[in-house]
Amino acid sequence: MDKEQKATNVTWHEHKVTKEEREKLLNQKGLVLWFTGLSGCGKSTVANAEDRDENIRRISEVACLFADAGVITITAFISPYRKLRNFCRSLAGDGRFLEIYTKASLETCEKRDPKGLYKKARAGEIKNLTGIDAPYEEPENPELIVDTDENNIEESAEIVLKKLDELGYLK
Repeated sequence: MDKEQKATNVTWHEHKVTKEEREKLLNQKGLVLWFTGLSGCGKSTVANAEDRDENIRRISEVACLFADAGVITITAFISPYRKLRNFCRSLAGDGRFLEIYTKASLETCEKRDPKGLYKKARAGEIKNLTGIDAPYEEPENPELIVDTDENNIEESAEIVLKKLDELGYLK
């Protein structure tokens, strides 16, 4: 997670087209939308076997590159620990990271169970499943909470779009 440059023969090159010019051309501001929640809560649906921390770190780096290019990047990962989500936020920078807590009760997630993971965990076939025998740290101050117990997929997507519009990310 250290951003220290290791290669000595590589230097940063300022591009002639600025981030602001790319955003103007795309008619939107670059942004990372980070959907988080338990398996089965609806993250991937709303957002349409590496080490988890490393995988999240890598996707954060890539998402930030897209945001630098003026693209709205949508990710959907359980990302159960606040510390790692906060790292992703710090990497993206001010105003370019929206933590979206896709909230659903464990009961709802187990009823949905699109991958059969909860059933396997309850049967003892899977260990350390987030929400069962591994923790999920709910976001403390997400920019948005989308409750998929209360809202269907279309309503959930509309809540996200409305928030983006309110914050000025969509022109």
